[in-house]
Amino acid sequence: MDLERLKKQIEFIEEIDKIKHVLRKTLLMDGSRHENDAEHSWHLGIMAVLLSEYANTEELDVLHVVKMVLIHDIVEIDAGDTFCYDEKGALDKLEREEKAADRIFNILPADQAAEIRSLWEEFEECVTPEARFAAALDRLQPLLHNYRTHGRSWKKHGITKDRVIERNRHIKKGSRQLWAFVEMLIEDSVKKGYLPEKE
Repeated sequence: MDLERLKKQIEFIEEIDKIKHVLRKTLLMDGSRHENDAEHSWHLGIMAVLLSEYANTEELDVLHVVKMVLIHDIVEIDAGDTFCYDEKGALDKLEREEKAADRIFNILPADQAAEIRSLWEEFEECVTPEARFAAALDRLQPLLHNYRTHGRSWKKHGITKDRVIERNRHIKKGSRQLWAFVEMLIEDSVKKGYLPEKE
């Protein structure tokens, strides 16, 4: 056993425990509290397994998608969660997250640090079929939460239908079928008064 390697891996495992303290704007589906990044990532991992049949490609590497969604928000330990509709926060988001990736991923042994960094960059670039599907799930999940909480976060932050469509239409790149479902969900949200049509 390579004890130094194991120590680095354990240090990383201990460090990422901090992700449980990173709160998102998304409420749990019962509306009782905000979810944290660890819960979000776990939810996406399950979604990747269950919904992979709806990906635009039949050759999807599901394990690769699961790895991506499990690590995609680790950088938020340092960078914090940036609300998806926060235009000001988005300006320096990449810079904050790259700095965080440099520190956190490099706790690992070099080979694993490179693998995790590569997965994170692939997710951010959103070019491969796996990254596009992972990103589709990342956008679908909070939308489901908003729907189940009758649009509480949308209403609180003054989010309108056009902004939800603009933010989420990229789901189509990962799954045309899930996008069709999302369009129905958005229309139903407007109809039920969960999501304002206009400001």
